[in-house]
Amino acid sequence: MIGRKTTSFFNDIKLKVLSKISSWQHKFFSSGGKKILIKAVAQAVPAYAMSVFRIPIGLCNEIQRGMARFWWGSKEDRKGMHWTKWK
Repeated sequence: MIGRKTTSFFNDIKLKVLSKISSWQHKFFSSGGKKILIKAVAQAVPAYAMSVFRIPIGLCNEIQRGMARFWWGSKEDRKGMHWTKWK
């Protein structure tokens, strides 16, 4: 059972997704290659857990943040540009 510690239970899923994303060297991929990697791998890892359990919003946001960092090319030492829509 999951119980009250849902964040620690789903932390393994987050770490698995973020480790896969960080292992890719995104400077060598085209935008199409990045898109395929995100859809085929990064979104497929938590798919089963998300279909069975309700994953906390904070965890979903952290996974989304990691995918956005990969897509836009941010690294630890320099920042990439994240485009957002105007409200």
